[in-house]
Amino acid sequence: MKLITYSRNQTISCGVLTSKGVIDIPSVWQGPKLARRNKLYEGGPPRSVIEILQRGPDCLAQLTKLAESTDLPSPKHSHKEAITRRKINMKKDIYKKSGGYGQAGIFTPLEQVKILAPIPRPGKIIALAGNYSEHIKEVGRVLGLSVRRFGAKSPDSRRNSPRQTTVPRPFIMPATVVIGPGEEIPWPVYSEQIDYELELAVVIGKAAKYIKPENALDYVVGYTICNDVSARSVTFKKNRAARPWDEFYDWLNGKWADGFLPMGPYLLTSDEVAEVQNLNMQLTVNGEIRQKANTSQMIYTVADIVSFLSHLMTLEPGDIIATGTPSGVAMATGRFLQSGDTIECTIENLGTLTNKLGQKPEKFYEPLAE
Repeated sequence: MKLITYSRNQTISCGVLTSKGVIDIPSVWQGPKLARRNKLYEGGPPRSVIEILQRGPDCLAQLTKLAESTDLPSPKHSHKEAITRRKINMKKDIYKKSGGYGQAGIFTPLEQVKILAPIPRPGKIIALAGNYSEHIKEVGRVLGLSVRRFGAKSPDSRRNSPRQTTVPRPFIMPATVVIGPGEEIPWPVYSEQIDYELELAVVIGKAAKYIKPENALDYVVGYTICNDVSARSVTFKKNRAARPWDEFYDWLNGKWADGFLPMGPYLLTSDEVAEVQNLNMQLTVNGEIRQKANTSQMIYTVADIVSFLSHLMTLEPGDIIATGTPSGVAMATGRFLQSGDTIECTIENLGTLTNKLGQKPEKFYEPLAE
């Protein structure tokens, strides 16, 4: 099932994306009473993807059933008959405002909506540094990462990897980094070098604490695509006195700019991902391939990552984990992004996430400049 957040007629809603169009979840919801925070309340429709996840597996199961039951309605039925067939209690004014049921009875054509990030404001965004060996090699010592020598003929990039002797390196990102498909990436006033990083994003479906790797995927509700846009230089270092750790914090600050984590186009539930460690992935800039890899090349698997993080903090429904980027970044090649560049991120079964880089600032932030 493909869950989306979208806007239409200046209203933000959540839906299920199908081959026939978008099912607006609040419009068709017929949920049972639900227990929440020890109180029984009328189970009104969930109005966001994160609320769907917070309601738990029963809510997801009902949405799956809904999507399946409305997938192939007969166009010969009147909308009244279509409603009866699918037990949807919808008023006629909802029909009119939604633009009609169309061929499928309750579907809004995709071209009539604007898809946003699946979870526009996650509770937590956690990303990994250095989770692909070739990426570690290409950036060398810039990030202070080390890697063992890999056998040139080794078919498994993890065989002699740091996975045997190290643990993941996570860092937190603010929720304001998230933007959706098609939105412009703002060029921040503190950097002249902007980079891209294609990453598989994991979406947590239920609270996880002290989880073993073999059970970790049970806590993953699905996956989406993200582009961990990165500022590779900072202008505020001009005339700055040298201190230990400055370079690390400059790198970290380069991850935090508004709009630096485009995400989408949808959340694909994990039941539709047969093997998360075998997904082809590719990033292009203006149609030119810059990154091409497979999730099998990760040093730490999704299960490893979720388990490790659950021992550092409680993972909650809707939390996002960006699992690291493969090789091919501009930091290694020197081919940084330019204003107007179109970046397309594609991961097998997860669609394509497209964004453009905005205008370069005329003046940069230099608080210590003379």
